[in-house]
Amino acid sequence: MLECSAMNSQNSLSTSQDPLLAGLNNKQLEAVTLPQQSALILAGAGSGKTRVLTARIAWLIQTGQVSPTGLLAVTFTNKAAKEMLTRITASLPINTRGMWVGTFHGLCNRLLRAHHREAGLPASFQILDIADQLSVIKRLMKLLNIDDEKFPPKQVQNFINGCKDEGLRANAVDAYDPHTQKLREIFEEYDKQCQRDGVADFAELLLRCYELLERDSNIRQHYQNRFKYILVDEFQDTNRLQYLWLKLLAGKDNCMFAVGDDDQSIYGFRGARVGNMRDFETDFHIEHIVKLEENYRSHSNILNAANAIIAHNKNRLGKNLWTSAGAGEPVRVYQAYNDNDEAQFIVDEIKMLHSEGTSLGDIALLYRSNAQSRVLEHALFSANLPYRVYGGLRFFERAEIKHALAYMRLIANANDDTALLRVINFPARGIGARSLEQLQESARAQDCSLWQAAINKVGNGKPGGKGLDGFVALIREMVDQAYGITLAELTELATTFSGLKAHYQNEKEGEDRIANLEELVTAAVAFTNQDFGNHNNVDGETEQDLLTQFLSHASLEAGEHQADVGREALQLMSVHASKGLEFSTVFISGLEEGLFPHEQSTYEANGLEEERRLMYVAVTRARKRLYISHAQSRMLHGQVRYGIPSRFLDEIPDELLKHLNSKPVQKSGSNRDYSELPAMMSKQKSSDQKNAMPWKIGQQVAHTKFGNGVVVSYEGNANDMRVQVNFGREGLKWLALEFAKLTPI
Repeated sequence: MLECSAMNSQNSLSTSQDPLLAGLNNKQLEAVTLPQQSALILAGAGSGKTRVLTARIAWLIQTGQVSPTGLLAVTFTNKAAKEMLTRITASLPINTRGMWVGTFHGLCNRLLRAHHREAGLPASFQILDIADQLSVIKRLMKLLNIDDEKFPPKQVQNFINGCKDEGLRANAVDAYDPHTQKLREIFEEYDKQCQRDGVADFAELLLRCYELLERDSNIRQHYQNRFKYILVDEFQDTNRLQYLWLKLLAGKDNCMFAVGDDDQSIYGFRGARVGNMRDFETDFHIEHIVKLEENYRSHSNILNAANAIIAHNKNRLGKNLWTSAGAGEPVRVYQAYNDNDEAQFIVDEIKMLHSEGTSLGDIALLYRSNAQSRVLEHALFSANLPYRVYGGLRFFERAEIKHALAYMRLIANANDDTALLRVINFPARGIGARSLEQLQESARAQDCSLWQAAINKVGNGKPGGKGLDGFVALIREMVDQAYGITLAELTELATTFSGLKAHYQNEKEGEDRIANLEELVTAAVAFTNQDFGNHNNVDGETEQDLLTQFLSHASLEAGEHQADVGREALQLMSVHASKGLEFSTVFISGLEEGLFPHEQSTYEANGLEEERRLMYVAVTRARKRLYISHAQSRMLHGQVRYGIPSRFLDEIPDELLKHLNSKPVQKSGSNRDYSELPAMMSKQKSSDQKNAMPWKIGQQVAHTKFGNGVVVSYEGNANDMRVQVNFGREGLKWLALEFAKLTPI
């Protein structure tokens, strides 16, 4: 049982006279001046969470309830820890150097340094970062003769770190199949190797620290006696092991002050466990949750939209954001004809806002998937609007895209040394640094390209190594297969046949990279269709010419227009990256079923609820003006996909919305006719059947049972025809046309 000691000390200062508490609202004041008890502070977006947390620390110190070295404050980033210390220093004339304020990993490192002997570590143990850890795993697997194709090192790394985040050593991992058994064996050998080397990876810091506290009662008691107050920021982002570590440190007599927002728990894919907040409420016998609901960021129309969306989630702790700032402007909704139309609309609105005095740096463009940024980036590039991709790289600068383009460059010109050096051992094929040095020496000696030196080595029967022989054979095969195919097919060849997609499938967060590779295929389709307006077809032009021009286009967009540091620029980012930020104006793009919410979320337990929390985060980034856009059709993975508006848009009350258009008509001059798109139609259709079909591909319809949907295909003949409709939440349905009961929208 975890309870705070029942001490009834009186505050030495009157809260009404204390400048430390000046300006706090009633709920903030309640949270800051709580008596000695564990507390859960449910802090909504823009409610002054950081101020409350730092004021609580300063208040405890100022009133003599704890010394600066007698409390522990945990954050998730070094930046947040530094900001907390800066604010404390500004409030109180104290030296913060001895305070225990930092990240989970930083604090565990500090504790392990002090007790390295008891933890079984050398005094000067080194910390492995992610890259170093992967190198150790690769060396170990090579030593153990483990096939890295069956057990990709990145997959092994994710397995090890995932187990540690759950508090599991290798011998505690359940393994019901041979594959998992082998992973468990590698995990066990990896732990032994790290112990021999005297090193610890990031996940090991927390696990080793937890095990030390659990095992050694004297050390545990020492820190429980020292840290009477434990304060935790962003509590909704804690994983299982982090929560267990906090419980150990708190013991049964100490006070935990947890600040978080279950509605902003969006890192389940990293192991964050929103259920920790419910467990904390039970384990620490929280009798009263302090809810910070007054928002100091947004107007009420924006907040009411966010409240309406998140209300559809179940098992919430429950809160309702409000503001005294007034209703403000309605949420603007734009229904685009396609993704290019959506991007152009956003560009036009940004120009208008900028001309009216809104700083570009105070405008954010959010998207659910990083792959969506390509079309948006191109529209900004064409409009000469400076932008910066926050927390990531622009589309053509991303590593997976540069790898794919390097393979395409080798198809166009195998003598491209830069491209060859980039991918000769990616994905890994056993070509080491020494082999590369020898190849470069051969090229210099023969005064030729690296490719020519490689084929000379292979052709002369010289021992080039299995890896080099395989690379030469791969490029030759790709060049052969590239003959006579379209640019889109060639791009698909570069992303798939090269092994790039298979490589990223084994990464824990490789889904985003694969989506980017598929978006590169879409870029090739768009370029071929002259969507960019800078490519002119001429008679006799070959796909090889197209390839050269496409590669030039990619280089130009990668090499220009990213705003310099310090220059005013529009902010582009994924919704995940936007957490903790705020902007005067926010655009949320791609609000379609299957995109946002992501289609994969419908197959995962609680996946849809996390997507809804993600939407809640996106909406609450806006202070004054919020735009939401969706498209009737979107080019994805090289094919046109027809979508229907996201359920999240349906969840916002109509009185909060301003629809900027109703039904966009097909733009004049467009050469696209939904009814003529072969990718969405049955191969058996004839021209007679097309004429007999009363619905067009892409047309929005309503059904008495399934609701609104979009026609995506049909098949059969005039006497026996059926239509396929995407009903979003209800999925794809085949309906006999005679009994379909469809009406146009």
